[in-house]
Amino acid sequence: MLSTRALPISIVVESMWALRISVIFSIILLFSSTDAQATADSVKQKSKNRLAIDTSSLLSIKRILIVGNKITRDFIIERELTLKTGDTVRSQALLKIIEKDKIKLLNTRLFNTIAMRPLDYGDGTADLLIEVSERWYTFPVPILELADRNFNEWWQNYDHDLRRLNYGLKLYQYNFRGRNETLLLTAKFGFTNIFKLTYRMPYLDKKRKQGLIFDINYDERKNLAYQTVDNILNFARADQNFKTSRSASLTYTYRNTFYHFHAFNFEYNRNTISDSLVRLNPEYLANPLARGQRFGAISYSYTYENRDFVSYPLKGSYLSTAIRHQGIFQQDDIRKTEMNITYAKYLDLGKHYFISNYSNAYVSFQNDIPYANYSALGYNRQFVRGYEVYLIEGPQFVLNKTTFKKRIFNRTFDLGGRLEQFRELPLTIFAKVYSDFAYVWNYPGYANGRLLTDHLLNGVGFGLDFVSSHDATMRLEYSFNAEGEQGFFFHLKKEF
Repeated sequence: MLSTRALPISIVVESMWALRISVIFSIILLFSSTDAQATADSVKQKSKNRLAIDTSSLLSIKRILIVGNKITRDFIIERELTLKTGDTVRSQALLKIIEKDKIKLLNTRLFNTIAMRPLDYGDGTADLLIEVSERWYTFPVPILELADRNFNEWWQNYDHDLRRLNYGLKLYQYNFRGRNETLLLTAKFGFTNIFKLTYRMPYLDKKRKQGLIFDINYDERKNLAYQTVDNILNFARADQNFKTSRSASLTYTYRNTFYHFHAFNFEYNRNTISDSLVRLNPEYLANPLARGQRFGAISYSYTYENRDFVSYPLKGSYLSTAIRHQGIFQQDDIRKTEMNITYAKYLDLGKHYFISNYSNAYVSFQNDIPYANYSALGYNRQFVRGYEVYLIEGPQFVLNKTTFKKRIFNRTFDLGGRLEQFRELPLTIFAKVYSDFAYVWNYPGYANGRLLTDHLLNGVGFGLDFVSSHDATMRLEYSFNAEGEQGFFFHLKKEF
């Protein structure tokens, strides 16, 4: 865990050099080409039966043959293909197109393996053969998780209190009706009680470009963070609910090309709080007389997704922009507009070396808002490594992360068994070094003890990433930060 002893001068110097290097990498990666990337290592499979074809001739695609999809509809697979029946393509370009289409199909997360090859008949025509191995799509997943933002916050800030665990059940039904639809039911109890229903339909029209997402949430908390002191959340516990939240949202999605995604969202939220919560923090909803908050919100987001494998990317690029406005009705209790932009670049340097860079900027335009609606650096993957135990609140922040890694182990274990989806267990291990920095602007007049706002945050370190099937990733990291602290950190999600 973190210790508070000062860092040696050598480490401080190394941190500043790491910061400079991180900035240089960020500039280089930002202006790198965003063209489609070559096939990821995970999908570089040379088919033993691939036919040698003339690299100078033209081929007409006669048929597209799909085998192995017992559940998935053909049109879900065909949606990701560059070529359609009747298209003409040069032979030398065909294999490159096939490799890129493999990546797109893998990123649907519907298949374990994909093999594609042309069947050239020698008369200017060819069939395209696609063989897929489907994943297991129904997952009743028991919930036993921490209620805190990450393992290190739970371990250090809250003395690894087992009462802060959540338990329950999540039921995932992926590829519902064979149309890549997702149904998620969540029932969570313990530190927080949460009930959630999500239904995602990516394709509504015949052109497979429009979709809808429905969300309904009910959340009640007898344990609640009611204030932040020294950049650490303070929690209170009671027999009755401190806060009850209800929300519903509808999202319209539009995917006009393979790599470009648009989403328009409308949501409505209603929160009620108890008298005891107001006594703990009269500013929780800004007005000490307020016992509830309701508001509608609209948002738009655009995503450019062109990475080799979204669960653990090694090549490609990612861009996301979003704008959200809370308070669209006259009677709404809050007005807040926020914008966020994220860009990430991943490069394969050869010989199993990789480098990646992540940049994020956030800005909100309202400073006079309740504590319950504060923005902060520290949620999800938006934190500087080495500062995991801190929540740093502010209306604007910038963040940059750079990682240099080498693949040191790559093997697939044969487990046997009757279920095809679980016969093999891939495991890849990466050794890495990294450097992050961020800057968070403080809310005007906001002071709760020690503040990490309004000065440069810098973290450096080294670690190991363990990557397996079904998007499973485990990260072991040892970090040093600019506050003179260092420690071991454990994560169960990809870094960015």
